[in-house]
Amino acid sequence: MKESQPEAVYLKDYQSPHFLIEKTQLSFDLFEDYTEVRAQLTIVRSASADQNSPLVLDGQDVKLMSLAIDGEALPSDAYLVDENSLKIFDVPQRFELSCITQIKPQENTSLQGLYRSRTMYCTQCEAEGFRKITYFIDRPDVMSEFTTRISAEKSKFPVLLSNGNKIDAGEDGERHWVVWHDPFKKPSYLFALVAGSLVHIDDTFTTVSGREVLLRIFVEEKDKDKCDHAMQSLKRAMAWDEEVYGREYDLDIFMIVAVDDFNMGAMENKGLNIFNTSCVLAKQETTTDAGFQRVEGVVAHEYFHNWSGNRVTCRDWFQLSLKEGFTVFRDAEFSADMGSRTVKRVEDVSLLRSLQFAEDAGPMAHPVQPSSFIEISNFYTLTVYEKGAEVVRMIHTLLGSELFRKGSDLYFERHDGEAVTIEDFVKAMADVSGADFSQFMHWYRQAGTPKLQIDGEYQAEAKTFSLHVKQSCAPTAECEHKQPFLIPMQVSLHGEAGALKLQLRGETANAETKDNTQRVLEINQAQQSFVFENIAEQPIPALFKGFSAPINYQYRYSLEELAHLVMHDDDGFCRWDACQQMSLRVIDSVMQQMGTTPSPEVPAVFLEVLSSLLESTSQDPAMVALMLSLPSEQFIGEQKSLIDVDAIHHARNRVKRKLAQSMFDVLMPRYQTLSAPQVYQPSAQQIAQRSLKNTALQYLIFSGREEGFALARAQYENADNMTDQLAALTAIVHSPKSGKQEQRDETLTDFYRRWRSEPLVMNNWLAVQASCALPGALKRVKLLMQHEAYDARNPNKIRAVVGTFCTQNIVNFHDKSGAGYEFLRDQIIILNKQNPQVAARLLTPLTRWKRYDDVRKNLMRDALRAIQAQPNLSKDVYEVVMKSLL
Repeated sequence: MKESQPEAVYLKDYQSPHFLIEKTQLSFDLFEDYTEVRAQLTIVRSASADQNSPLVLDGQDVKLMSLAIDGEALPSDAYLVDENSLKIFDVPQRFELSCITQIKPQENTSLQGLYRSRTMYCTQCEAEGFRKITYFIDRPDVMSEFTTRISAEKSKFPVLLSNGNKIDAGEDGERHWVVWHDPFKKPSYLFALVAGSLVHIDDTFTTVSGREVLLRIFVEEKDKDKCDHAMQSLKRAMAWDEEVYGREYDLDIFMIVAVDDFNMGAMENKGLNIFNTSCVLAKQETTTDAGFQRVEGVVAHEYFHNWSGNRVTCRDWFQLSLKEGFTVFRDAEFSADMGSRTVKRVEDVSLLRSLQFAEDAGPMAHPVQPSSFIEISNFYTLTVYEKGAEVVRMIHTLLGSELFRKGSDLYFERHDGEAVTIEDFVKAMADVSGADFSQFMHWYRQAGTPKLQIDGEYQAEAKTFSLHVKQSCAPTAECEHKQPFLIPMQVSLHGEAGALKLQLRGETANAETKDNTQRVLEINQAQQSFVFENIAEQPIPALFKGFSAPINYQYRYSLEELAHLVMHDDDGFCRWDACQQMSLRVIDSVMQQMGTTPSPEVPAVFLEVLSSLLESTSQDPAMVALMLSLPSEQFIGEQKSLIDVDAIHHARNRVKRKLAQSMFDVLMPRYQTLSAPQVYQPSAQQIAQRSLKNTALQYLIFSGREEGFALARAQYENADNMTDQLAALTAIVHSPKSGKQEQRDETLTDFYRRWRSEPLVMNNWLAVQASCALPGALKRVKLLMQHEAYDARNPNKIRAVVGTFCTQNIVNFHDKSGAGYEFLRDQIIILNKQNPQVAARLLTPLTRWKRYDDVRKNLMRDALRAIQAQPNLSKDVYEVVMKSLL
């Protein structure tokens, strides 16, 4: 018999729920072999629903023990149970449903619903995990008031937590129980439960109205000294949200729990956030600067969800970016205010252009508001999150800060306690501004990255400079012919003496304008021209300042013009982008020379620019580090119609080696200056200094000179923080210098000996080796998977080894033997049964098979077909494989 294939769900088919659940009372009895869940639901039929329709509840992997309506047990012929639902045929208009189920959290390897993470019980219910706990209408537009009672053996599980405020507790022999009540209605995806042996740190926050809120972070005993940064980040986020958005916290307590086995980064469950340990634990000795910044950003993100996601939530999962895109924008602005706004912007754009643009160009491309899905977990994507945030940022750019704040105020006021749509959010912005967002909505409904061809035309006699713009967007599954996007382009024009005053043809000059040297142009047609008047010299345009829209553009800059922008533009993004464009030009030139020139030359203007940046003491060191960093192999590949893995790898390495050798005498003194001892702080200033120091170290060791290797060894031995030690370890392990294998092995062994008891540090140790591009990588990866530091059931470990090798070790994963593809195929087949969500996300490298040469293309397609042929393929994996093979 042929297996039935999963069916797609469509936005156009949305119907409001036939039933609502006004109140939900849950009782959990946790035992070693099973958990009993008693649910009492107050259910009412929707006025708009068919008055004779049956009640259909979602449920998976749950064992029904009993069922009653208004206290009357239901006979077996009154309902029907299948593997995904419980249907009760005849129900009143309003009633109490009592349901007892049993589940086995200890066998739940999907990490969805209620599961065991070592000695702890915890939950992950977004998007559809609650149905693995009990039968329920598991959709975001069914919001209910939850009361939760938890009972467990006190000696093993002294801490029992759920959403809301604690209202009762007691003991019963060796067991104890706690009752939690959340007065705010919420959908089931925001439900949370934790039971374990945990310790906590406490603090308080006084809200703008004078209420004192208890803040509590729960961790294992060994991690208690790693919570302070998360706590301080939480307090800063609470204060920022009050100041910038006027949002005050609403419960008496806010809790965070750190969990090692977790599919995501963190989850915003109302009042009880559950975090991957990597997003909450931070300490100088064990956490890098990037780790400190990630903790601050994720803590803020999940806290901000209290309003943009919890108090106002999604009507359905097609609206996921309503909460995620808006909240990513909010957390990015928070992080920018806490550190360097420019550096944060460049980091975000780098992620977007390297990974999200690739997603837009791949088989899983989808709009920010998808029109269909088979498995919603596959749509927790960079498109929904990061591109969604860029779409919100464009609204902010078009309206300005003041109107955007009025729009967000109206949105929260109008929809507090409701499940709404992206259209509702945009309507609030339209209502306060009077702006017409009808064309702008293409950003939500059309997939793909717009491409702009921009040409400049200077007329000396007329003293005009014109920008001629053509926009296009490649066909994607949901739409072949795209309507023009409304694209805000922030521009300035450079003359010999600096930025030129801007006056568009047809406009009168405004002497009262404070800054008339830059402005936002609205591109809203397929072809469009903008003419600037009174331009007395040939200008150099700075385009899309601040990355004002998530697009790709082409403009025919010379290397000298790009160099001018790097050194003189007032926008950090434009300076970095110009440097990236120079790097791409140089690497592309070397690729073309390979095979004909043993040692390709690097243009003098490029060397001069980078040397000037290094020598300057007035530049932000973090920005210098970013501008010195060459584009990744993955990003370079995405610029090509056909990805030549080997040519990109070798050309990039040649350019890096040439830069390292040519700038050695500039890099060395800068490295030494930045290595002056100081008391460690995860401050923006120190983080910037360490980032440049360690970028310089990478170049110094890549030069092949013995001094570079010696510096890395010394930094490794003397480092008093994980940032410097891990950077030195990475430089040593990744060094292409021959004859150093013994030193590499010794350093890796020493690092493991020092940090073997720290799981998060071990993730870094594993990833450093999995990403090493030296020959023999796959063999090393397979050995790592047999190492005691590796846990094949832990998502963090899987990502550190399998994920890192397949996405960051490009040249080895794509070895022409196809061994890398076979390796990933085998891992996906295993994970499909164990953890489908992780399996589907690891599949991404194989989905790009059409972009490679025929040999690799056929091998990657064969791997996908082998996965497709597996019996009982999960919806997660099926959807990705099916769309990739179309």
